[in-house]
Amino acid sequence: MTTSLQIDFVSDIACPWCAVGLGGLEQALEQLLGQVDAHISFQPFELNPAMGPEGQDMTEHLTQKYGSTPEQQAQIRETIRARGAAVGFSFKPEGRGRIWNTFDAHRLLHWAGEQGPDKQYALKKELLMAYHGRAENVSDAEVLVRACGTVGLDEARAREILGGDEYALAVRENELQWQQAGISSVPAVIVNRQYLISGGQPAAAYADALRRIASDVAQTT
Repeated sequence: MTTSLQIDFVSDIACPWCAVGLGGLEQALEQLLGQVDAHISFQPFELNPAMGPEGQDMTEHLTQKYGSTPEQQAQIRETIRARGAAVGFSFKPEGRGRIWNTFDAHRLLHWAGEQGPDKQYALKKELLMAYHGRAENVSDAEVLVRACGTVGLDEARAREILGGDEYALAVRENELQWQQAGISSVPAVIVNRQYLISGGQPAAAYADALRRIASDVAQTT
């Protein structure tokens, strides 16, 4: 019997562990084909909501935020690179260089969700690759418009959205909703608005958790 699950993937484009987590979740769902039918929606979270349009040097940012040294950061970057490779995501080996504001990216993801879950999913993956795989500035309108065009979304409409404040309130409200629900770090995988799987887990960990959740859901329906 196949159990249908609604998954809210709460994440930020700027979060490398979100790219790792999404890859692990995808692999887990492949392992559970025939057991779990998952419907994924991407929900907004900003790691650095106050980040200015000029961005910030990555090393400087991580040192200020976490107190880590450049050597520690390089070691963590290598760990993330290896975890990404294990789930099919290619991080730029030398890192991103700068941190950028992601609010406009979240506005476009909200719009893409209105065009259909497949469009939102495709844009999410393209933006993660633009930021982490190619070190592009995802606060730049042209980068964002190009990402939309790559996945088949209307570039003119994307540019129109970026030129105003459409979806800004909706994104802010969604962010607040998840914060009030207790989400303070990402990725956070919320299943059926009831179960939480925290962090960028390996595929096996996601599969085990989803298998248990599907069993619980099946027993209560």
